Parts: sequence; structure tokens; C-alpha cells
Amino acid sequence: MGAFDSIKGLADKAKDFAAKNPDKVDGAIDKAGDAIDSKTGGKYADKVDKAQDAAKKAL
Repeated sequence: MGAFDSIKGLADKAKDFAAKNPDKVDGAIDKAGDAIDSKTGGKYADKVDKAQDAAKKAL
């Protein structure tokens, strides 16, 4: 099994987890965005919010 296959396997597992646990994934996305806002003093809050929305839609 090559490195690409390993990465693909991890991505598949992540998708399965997200499908079975959408509330946990949404919470993790929100926490990550809050952490970024905290570290940057909210300077990029609008961009972070857009990225959070895109991540939630993708999953």
C-alpha cells in the first residue's frame, strides 16, 4: 500500500465519521474557528466564518 492509498483511507474514514457524527464535526469546526479568531484578535473573522460555512457544507 502506497502513501496515497493511506491518505485516501484516512479521508474515507473521516468522511464516514462525519456522516455518522455531524454534531461533533460541526462543534469541532466551530472550536477551530473560535481558536483562530482568538489568536488573530478577530482580524480575519469574516474569512474564518466563510471557511467554517464552506467546511460544514462540504461535510
